[in-house]
Amino acid sequence: MCIDLQGKVALVTGASRGIGAAIARDMADHDAAVVINYLQSQDKAEALKKDITEAGGKAITVQADVRDRTAVDRMIATAEKELGPIDILVNNANISFPMQPFAEMAWPEIEAKLSGEIGAMVHCCQAVIPGMQQKKYGKIVLVSSTLSREPGHGFAAHCAAKAAMDSLARTMALELGSSNIFVNVVGPGLTRTDATAGMPAGVFTETAAHTPLQRVAEPEDIANVVMFLASDMADHLTGQYIPVNGGGFMI
Repeated sequence: MCIDLQGKVALVTGASRGIGAAIARDMADHDAAVVINYLQSQDKAEALKKDITEAGGKAITVQADVRDRTAVDRMIATAEKELGPIDILVNNANISFPMQPFAEMAWPEIEAKLSGEIGAMVHCCQAVIPGMQQKKYGKIVLVSSTLSREPGHGFAAHCAAKAAMDSLARTMALELGSSNIFVNVVGPGLTRTDATAGMPAGVFTETAAHTPLQRVAEPEDIANVVMFLASDMADHLTGQYIPVNGGGFMI
């Protein structure tokens, strides 16, 4: 059975680079019409759109700060006008956070990450759910982190925000299942992207050494699992958290 997203419209937030770009490419390669959301990286978003359309796919770019509900509503309106109602939402946009020990963090720093991360997820999900309920179909995939289950030093704000995301996903899965809306979470481990490019090389080497597969993830590794969850092959799977970390930790 192959993945066929013909006739589906997929919105990928934070899709101009890294994991989001890999997901958007995969969606287009499997015949979905793709909404490429970005915040600041317009050049990268437009380049991705060009690649997709030149390969015979269909895509549009929409700038929106997903932490802003008004901006999200405008994005959805644009997407629906140009491509149609959203069938697949991949909540992937990266919300920056301070990396420092918990004891040294001020509450506003933690609050900003929690508010930004959960706000972005809530805004995007609530904006597409009514249309999905009307059609009695929808796929929502939330990109979390292995750090929501296995904390790391200096990642307090990130761990807390992603753990909250995981919990809300289970609640949404419970409440939306009767509308044939599937909600699942992907938890990437350390992945080679421009967002992690500034990390010391030793971090990648050490992480790989403690991973059964002996390597860290590439964006395509995460995209492959998102594709599965977005497809009909995952039609009896909801409310689940799937770590994509090469076996770095197992559940």
